[in-house]
Amino acid sequence: MDMDDIINHAKTLDAVLILQPQPGDTSPEVSWGDAFIYYAPDGVIPATQPFATIVTKDYPDEPPSGLDQPGTFRLNIAAPKADFARVIGSSPRDAMNANHDAHLRDTWFPHPVYGRAGWLSVVNPDTTLPEALSLLGAAHKAARDRHQRRPTNNNAG
Repeated sequence: MDMDDIINHAKTLDAVLILQPQPGDTSPEVSWGDAFIYYAPDGVIPATQPFATIVTKDYPDEPPSGLDQPGTFRLNIAAPKADFARVIGSSPRDAMNANHDAHLRDTWFPHPVYGRAGWLSVVNPDTTLPEALSLLGAAHKAARDRHQRRPTNNNAG
């Protein structure tokens, strides 16, 4: 399964908005070719973080994952804490103190920068794909739940 297959799966989730920056739009060049997956029931980019991203290159402020090879990508998911602990074997804070190899393919690791916040990463998921799709669903549900708990301005007056 490649990046497009994961994006197509994300499109099956309700109220999802997927941004895919490209040359000619207003996005920064570093983001071109990547995907940012949001819960957005109104179809507008929310002021919140995406619940998942797919990156196709190493970002300057992150330890490298070797994404400079054609067809290589890293799926990043804002996992619920219990799922993070189940997959990694420790809490997000404890996981950041362990040594994880961000170059390994098809192996879960805490996101190099956002792992402490519960983000999981996997480069080119293959055998980990069923888990990845399940975690994508759990992250979507968590984003939807957060959205529904947010107060609205409808009661202002």
